[in-house]
Amino acid sequence: MKDFMFFFRGPGDLTLSPEQSQVQMQKWLNWIQELTAKGHYKSGAPLSKDGKTLQGEKPVVTDGPFTEGKELLGGYLVIKANSLEEATALAFGFPDFDKKCSLEVREIMEIPAH
Repeated sequence: MKDFMFFFRGPGDLTLSPEQSQVQMQKWLNWIQELTAKGHYKSGAPLSKDGKTLQGEKPVVTDGPFTEGKELLGGYLVIKANSLEEATALAFGFPDFDKKCSLEVREIMEIPAH
């Protein structure tokens, strides 16, 4: 099996009531438990909204990742799958599609050790 990463993007201002947050968290836990039970889940974590961006030939540091953007990178999962197609099929369980969030699937390339 190969390793793939799911990147989660969503609105930076997503606000939920405590009850809605609890329901949404349970959906996440159910999805991760399902991936784990089938041997696909490897790791994952949410990301803080705070951060720094460095860019340029002589790097300049700016506050926040994509501060002018409408979508914020909110977290990731690393999963195991046989192909990009299988990883993409597993991504359909993402519980935040109804929150105007998106998911990007990318294969993690192996770098041969020398």
